[in-house]
Amino acid sequence: MIDFSFTEEQELFRQALKDWFERNLPLEKVRENDTKAKIPKELIKGLADLGLLCMTLPEEHGGAGADWVTTTLAAEEIGYWDISIALPVFFLVQASWGYVVDRYATDAVRDAVLRKAARGEAFIGIGVTEPGGGSDVAGFKSTMRREGDYWIVNGEKTYISGTEECKEMGGGYFCNAYHDRSKGHRGMTAFYLPIDAPGVEVTKRFDDMGRMAISTGGFTMNNVKIPLEYQLGEEGWGFYLTMEGFDAARLLVAASCIGAAERALEIGMEYIKERRAFERPLAAFQGIQFELADDYAKLQAVKQLVYKTAWMLDKKYEKAEQGKMPDRSMSLECAKWISMCKLLAPQLAFDIFYDTMLWFGAYGYTKECPLEMGLRGVMSYCIGAEGTMNIQRIVIARELLGREYTRAR
Repeated sequence: MIDFSFTEEQELFRQALKDWFERNLPLEKVRENDTKAKIPKELIKGLADLGLLCMTLPEEHGGAGADWVTTTLAAEEIGYWDISIALPVFFLVQASWGYVVDRYATDAVRDAVLRKAARGEAFIGIGVTEPGGGSDVAGFKSTMRREGDYWIVNGEKTYISGTEECKEMGGGYFCNAYHDRSKGHRGMTAFYLPIDAPGVEVTKRFDDMGRMAISTGGFTMNNVKIPLEYQLGEEGWGFYLTMEGFDAARLLVAASCIGAAERALEIGMEYIKERRAFERPLAAFQGIQFELADDYAKLQAVKQLVYKTAWMLDKKYEKAEQGKMPDRSMSLECAKWISMCKLLAPQLAFDIFYDTMLWFGAYGYTKECPLEMGLRGVMSYCIGAEGTMNIQRIVIARELLGREYTRAR
């Protein structure tokens, strides 16, 4: 018989998160962070004290050794409490990309950034998107050449989460570049880029529409010397490690969106029970009841999809040796399911925020109503953060039909 229950330890973990966030991150504080465009240091320290930062890393590397179901649970909970999606971004990029960096890193990288990031003393993120696009990884322009014990890297990355936090806290990014274009996507190699390395310049901070409390920026790399010990995995693995990181991040994106959508429905239901029109509560009108029922049913379906996929990701890594890429067939099957999560969850969350804002009428269009933060936040994942919606469709179709039927290889 299939068991859909969480373990006792996971339930206790969820309750501990609820208790902490209820005390430390009420909606008023989320609004303050969104307005000031800043995640307070004490909030970051709190996440570290809870063991949430880089929680997927093994304990001996500074993390909590959390499995992917537990990490997904954490992402859902953080999304519930910070519907602006800023804190979920800060959490998930480190839980996912930090994990991939750790799997293929040397101890030099772990000492330089990962252990510090787990303590909330540094930031580790994803720095692959370029001005020409983000989803077409094989189309990137950044280059690297070998000189003795270093890689010399040149290029530009943009729309990168956490650039200001990384500058302030210290840390760096998972990056990749071409060392041999003649080999196509097999000519890319991944590396850890310290944000303070000579030749790295953080170029700007974008004025995003949403998730205001975490920065989005870009940086250039001008003859940056990367020690060979900062290379991640084998030469030529860059494309594949990028896909591995995207898969982990997309799962946590979906979970964060589910959590935020759950909060939106709760806020909406509380309002329609109290607000009256034509001498009845709004909740008594079937037009609203049916919309609520549809949204809730879809949300529960996608939530089950997300947790099944988290279980699959645990199975994928169960037999994968540290420093070695997981079984390819299992990776491709996981990628299909993860793309289903990323395709459905952000759009559903956006629709739920949209629906509930309409229930609030004119008040829903004001910044006194917290729901507009969520609409702005989850839209970033509809537009393309961690991969566009159509890229998810391509991945799903590729695995259903075969690669010979899809243009993207």
